[in-house]
Amino acid sequence: MTEESTEEKVVPFMEHLVELRKRLVIVIVAIIIGMGVAWNFSNDILRFIEKPLTGATYLTEVKKMVYVKVKERAPALYAYYKLDKEVNAPQKLRVLNYSAPLEPFFMQCKIAMLAGFVIVLPVVFYQVWVFIAPGLTRRERRMVVPFVSAATVTFCVGAMFFLIIIWPVIINFSLSYESEGLQSWFNISAYVNFCLRLILIFGLIFELPVLTLILSRFGIVSYQFLAPKRKYALLASSIVAAFHADLITMFVIMIPMYTMYEISVWVALVFGKKRVVVEDELPEEES
Repeated sequence: MTEESTEEKVVPFMEHLVELRKRLVIVIVAIIIGMGVAWNFSNDILRFIEKPLTGATYLTEVKKMVYVKVKERAPALYAYYKLDKEVNAPQKLRVLNYSAPLEPFFMQCKIAMLAGFVIVLPVVFYQVWVFIAPGLTRRERRMVVPFVSAATVTFCVGAMFFLIIIWPVIINFSLSYESEGLQSWFNISAYVNFCLRLILIFGLIFELPVLTLILSRFGIVSYQFLAPKRKYALLASSIVAAFHADLITMFVIMIPMYTMYEISVWVALVFGKKRVVVEDELPEEES
């Protein structure tokens, strides 16, 4: 390899690093601005995250509806298991606790940072697109608006799906261990960090179909490539979920993650770049 060819490779690499730094700076500045906007309602977000601690979630309403049906159709069973205590159970006053100075302030900063990140998601995804745009064709670059819109919406859907559906299940399961000799005493750092981490995980999980859509349109992946890999996707989902301690959290991560992969497989089938089969010309028969 000559010295000139080495320099030719180094220069584009350095240009990519400079471009990457530029995009990262823009993203960081956007997140800081978004954090400033989100700071005003970060306490409201914290109260929403705390809401399952009261036990007043959609799960309690579903339980009451089921118990009422049991009382109507099987009163003996209702009385035997003393389900009236569940129906008439008062809401418990549970609060988060902290043991270090400024701990609530730092938790508020983390909440505002994540909320600010969500606010500026269009900017973040646009910077990602601009960074990879030089490697795309002119026709592919026109997909910037669908990409930014779809990626933003799916991340927000994943985050809201977790907060509204999954988060109450996790907290309700944790509170079910309370008894006369065992009471919950949640620390604000552990509670908030656990919630914010799962919000990011679910947001990224829901990005998988969008990423597959883009890659399949570019012909990088296809249905024929993804479909046989289902068992590996299930294994990867299990491994990612295994990093969380309790069994319930493992399942609520693994199941949506694999579901998103299954959706991605069908997205690649429906929207993927169709292969053009060209038949080889047959040799002319000799007379």
